[in-house]
Amino acid sequence: MTDRVERVAPPSAGRVLKPRAWVAPVRAMARRRGADGARDTAPPSGPGRNAVVDCALYVDGLRQPGDWDYAEALQAARGAEHGFVWLGLHEPSLDEMTAIAATYGLHELAVEDAVKAQQRPKLELFNEVSFLVLRTARYCEHAELTETSEVVETGQVMLFIGPNFLISVRHGDACRLSPVRADLETKQELLLQGPWAVAYAITDRVVDLYLEVADRLEDDLDTLEAEVFDRQSSGRIQRIYQMKRELVEFKRAVTPLQRPLMTLTSQMNRDVPKEVRRYFRDVQDHLSRTVEQVNSYDDLLNSILQARLAQVTVDQNNDMRKIAAWAAIAAVWTAIAGIYGMNFDVMPELRMTYGYPVVLALMLAISLALYRWFRRNGWL
Repeated sequence: MTDRVERVAPPSAGRVLKPRAWVAPVRAMARRRGADGARDTAPPSGPGRNAVVDCALYVDGLRQPGDWDYAEALQAARGAEHGFVWLGLHEPSLDEMTAIAATYGLHELAVEDAVKAQQRPKLELFNEVSFLVLRTARYCEHAELTETSEVVETGQVMLFIGPNFLISVRHGDACRLSPVRADLETKQELLLQGPWAVAYAITDRVVDLYLEVADRLEDDLDTLEAEVFDRQSSGRIQRIYQMKRELVEFKRAVTPLQRPLMTLTSQMNRDVPKEVRRYFRDVQDHLSRTVEQVNSYDDLLNSILQARLAQVTVDQNNDMRKIAAWAAIAAVWTAIAGIYGMNFDVMPELRMTYGYPVVLALMLAISLALYRWFRRNGWL
């Protein structure tokens, strides 16, 4: 497989792009718009434009001015020597994605996956278009961890990377891409690498958010651990289970991404430019660190859960010992009172004048002796 993205030397500072032949027809179409910005012809996909967050044309690593329709931008990019389109979409419908797929030549299976947004991280190749799926995650602020706290919010970003375009489809708000675009547009040399440079920047942003989430989860785990071993705290076990569920959700986003990144950084992969593969290796290192953190958190949370369960068992045993101790004390009163309640005529001390207070004093003395003995042995 040959390298589909050309690598050219970066233009000198202050260079002004001269109008090219492909720019004239596009600008002529823009001049045909009315004063209110409306077109005299319908766009290729009217409903699809509702899902378009941003559509930009880049030539020689620089964003071209103007508001671009995705069909016009693709035509212009194909006519440029070093141009590509970055089309950003947010939660498009099937009809919207179908119209865009017809323009960009996307495979129907990938389009269906992009609409449903229920995919695990993966990398697939459809002819000349690579389809990369990322699970996004961000930490949800909360004043206190409860049995229903949402700690991690997840979403998805799907990338269609072609020779002259990159289409990003975002689901959820766990990772917004506008800061990625703004930062990338200040790095002309990186944008010269083409659509795969954008794919790297988005992947890097997603993994950076993983690191932030992992660091914040560590604080929550420290709090849980302190509560479990604090005897003054209740340490409800439901909170540990809730944290376990949130960690599993985060793990589903992080762990499966390792295989796609290994493919992107492989020396045998000729789709990704060599320079961009170096950047992807840096992302892979960050991901490996996150995976190690998540695995360690999982082990720590299991230990916290086991410790709490052991504490519950010990508390139950202590309660049973207390119940048994009080039952033994109560048995003294029950036994003596039961014997003297049988009402036989011939019984020891039955006619004794002070028999009643003597028996009460005897029962009280035996009870106090048992109480001190149980207390000394830790049963009470």
